[in-house]
Amino acid sequence: MTTHGALVEEATKKSGLVWIDGRAVWHAWVDGAMCVLGGPGEQPLPGLSDGGTASVTVRSKDKGGRLVTWVGRVRLLAPHSPEWEAAAAELKGRRLNAPDAERMTERWARDCALYRLTPEGSPTEYPGAMPGGSGAAAPVPTPVTTRHPVPAALPRLLARRSRTSKEPRGSRG
Repeated sequence: MTTHGALVEEATKKSGLVWIDGRAVWHAWVDGAMCVLGGPGEQPLPGLSDGGTASVTVRSKDKGGRLVTWVGRVRLLAPHSPEWEAAAAELKGRRLNAPDAERMTERWARDCALYRLTPEGSPTEYPGAMPGGSGAAAPVPTPVTTRHPVPAALPRLLARRSRTSKEPRGSRG
């Protein structure tokens, strides 16, 4: 495994959240690839298609910033195939607050799509090869503005409220 391959694998394994083409998703790393699940009752995965590619951005577990971006080849797994079962078992352990925890893999097989994204080539971004910008999207233009300046008395009112909330009950006469 190359140094970059090890970075992609370790960073993706450790991160609980990644971005696929700009959309945050939860995932699991299974047998050398990242697996994601989408569909009714689960996260949306627009744009993923069997045989296509997707850009995956992984954050640093320690710092929280972007660590590596890699391109993955997308493959739709057939429900109940050995690869699907392995991925579903790993994802089941990471799925939080499932309304139907006992039967969720049955629902996944019936209603959802489970994709396997296998890293392809070298990462497009990694430490030492990051773009200069922040990567943040520009805010959407809006006509909404603050209509009036903050009233001059507001800071005093907030300070007084903060002071009174710190006093013990019954101390005011």
